This record gives sequence, C-alpha cells and structure tokens, in this order.
Amino acid sequence: MTGPLTHPRPGPVPGPLTDPAPGPLAGLRVLDLATLFAGPLAATLLGDFGAEVIKVEHPGRPDPSRDHGPAKDGTGLWWKLLGRNKRTMTLDLSTPGGRDTLLRLAASADVVVENFRPGTLERWGLGWTELSAANPRLVLARVTAFGQHGPYAHRPGFGTLAEAMSGFAAITGEPGGPPTLPPFGLADSIAALTAAYAVMTALAGRDRTGRGQVVDLAIIEPILTALGPHPLWYDQLGYVQRRTGNRSVNNAPRNTYRSADGRWLAVSASARSVAERVVRLVGRPELADEPWFATGAGRAEHADVLDGAVGGWIALRKADEVVAAFETAEAAVALVYDVRDVMTDPQFAALDTITEVEDPELGPIRMQNVLFRLSGTPGGIRWAGRPHGADTEDVLTELGLTRDEIAALRTEGAL
Repeated sequence: MTGPLTHPRPGPVPGPLTDPAPGPLAGLRVLDLATLFAGPLAATLLGDFGAEVIKVEHPGRPDPSRDHGPAKDGTGLWWKLLGRNKRTMTLDLSTPGGRDTLLRLAASADVVVENFRPGTLERWGLGWTELSAANPRLVLARVTAFGQHGPYAHRPGFGTLAEAMSGFAAITGEPGGPPTLPPFGLADSIAALTAAYAVMTALAGRDRTGRGQVVDLAIIEPILTALGPHPLWYDQLGYVQRRTGNRSVNNAPRNTYRSADGRWLAVSASARSVAERVVRLVGRPELADEPWFATGAGRAEHADVLDGAVGGWIALRKADEVVAAFETAEAAVALVYDVRDVMTDPQFAALDTITEVEDPELGPIRMQNVLFRLSGTPGGIRWAGRPHGADTEDVLTELGLTRDEIAALRTEGAL
C-alpha cells in the first residue's frame, strides 16, 4: 500500500533506548510488569504508537503467554503478537536488588502497568507510596479482576469470570441452552482497550497537574459497559434479557443463514429502511406494510416470519449470489469468516489489517496491524515479541548500572 494512511513497514530489532520510534507516543516510557492478558495488551497498544515499552518478567517464570497456544519450533506464537514493540528484561521484584532496580527504572518512566493481586506490590515495598516517591509524575495502572478494594479484591480471577459475572454469558447462547463463554479473551481485550485509554487520560491529567496518579481498573467492569443498557433496563423496568441465539431482542431480521453452497452469512437490519430493502429483495415486500414492521421491537417479535423469508431465499442461492444481491439492494450482509477467510479478504488487505513483520527467530510472520490509522503520526510494528530477558543487560547498562552491579544482581537471583 501507499498513501498517507499506510502503516510504516516494520523496522529492525531495537537498539539503544534512544533509537527513534514512530508514532505520537514516542518519548513515553512504559514498564510492563503484567501477565495474561489485559495488562500486557494495554502496554502493547501503547507501544504500537511509539511508546518505549520495557517488559519486566520474573527470571524463572516468564509471562505465561509465551507458552499459551500453538508454538512453532518451540517459540510461542501468541507472544510474538502480545510482546511486539517491547524490550524484554528479567527482574525478581521480591528481592531487595529487584526492588531497588525497579524503583530506579520507575524514576525515569511515565507509566507502570501491573496486575498482581492487591497488596503484592506493597508487600515488596513497591506500592504507590514508594513508586510515587521515586517519581511523582508516574502513572500506575493496576489491572486486576476485581479492582483494588471490595469483598472480592483478593480473589484470583481471569477474564472468564468477568464474562460470567458481567451478564455476558447469561445472554449468549441458544434459547433453552446453557450460558455460553467466548472461546477467546473477550473481557481481557475489552479491559486492555480501556486500560490504554485510562492511561492516556491519566497522562492528560498529569499535563495539567504535574503529578501522576493510580488507575484502578477491574476487568469485571469494562465488559459490563460494553453490554449496554442492561442495568438501566432492569432498574427501570425489571427487564432481564434472555438468551436468543443469533437473534436480537431489538431488531429483525438479524441472524445467520446458510446458502445453497453451504456457506453461512450474517444479515443485520437494525434500521427500518434496511429491513424494508431486505424484505423487498427476498420477494416479501408485503411484510413491510404490517403494523409490527414499523418498530425494531415489533420486527423482533416476528423474527420467525422474517427469518423464514430471508433464510428461505438465501437457502436457494449460492453465497456469492447472495452477497452481490444484498450489495445491489444496499442491505447489510457478510459471509461468516474463519481465519482463512480473514487472511485473504480484499478489504482487510486494502487496510493492511494483517501485516507482515520480519522476525529474527521465525522469519516473515503475519499478525494484526495497529488498531487504527493516523494520517500525521501513524503507529507501526517495529519488531515482534522478543526472547525472554533479551534486553536485560542493555536496559540496566542504559540505566547506569556497572558490570559489577549487574553481576551482583545475578548472584542475588534478582535477574
């Protein structure tokens, strides 16, 4: 691709901390102390737009994402995505040397991202009192399952619990079937996006006040916001949404339908005008004259009729024919993709959504690009996830530690 909105091509493996970085966040230093997955992904999002991210991992217990999911030649592939644009170093924060080194790093950092159980950093002498004393301008992002206080704060938790407790699982699945959890880190991903936004908000506040602050983000909360007005509906109406499969309680037709050649397609008609185009397209224009058709709720109550009309029409045609007809009618339709389709889709290709990165361990690899395009200060993928502790010596040397001091930390077990 060419033009002002393209992403820069990936650069080489990083050199010194003074190396120029693309993106509007260049000059921002982030210490990523977190693991699995919301905290580290938040740091990745900052790194994608130029922040210098230093991934701090335990010497003997690396971030579990390095071994999560499939690997190639012993190299975890998920880490290549989650660890991109991060320098990696090892540090045992529970040791005196690890504590002191982290405080030295924090003194020159802008952001620390952590997801230990509440009280862990404090037990190591690395709580907000110590960190803010070392650097009053620091932003500490604490990303935990349940937040820093409350009756559940000290419980272990992952995104799966947030997907259950938020109400997401309760409304996901077929009517009469069990609640359904997503087969990927949905709550973690939503929390990561929120955490990156929260960090930037805190930094904007620092620009006005001159002081940093603590971001307390509970993974159970952002997904609840993403679910929309369910608490409001219940508060005002006592309404509890039931599981409706692929249907919506607010509009119809909205479902997946199988074509004559066995492909699945998704149809959405959130607006009445679009719903009218769909029923005209499938040869049932009289449905648009029904009194119930005038509102989304009315159409949802008659989803059986609409699904029968739309599904019956699609079942008689091949998928390509269906897509072409919907496009001509200016109605919303999409094939249900698996990852093979994503990798070859022309729209994703035009956006460079899946981009190629040159990796020293694996060679050319393809992964998701940065989240959005900026016309003036674009982000980019400078390198994929680095080996465990690959940059420890460089980071500590740049911090001002001598060879003897580094050796002493190794002897102590802090590195």
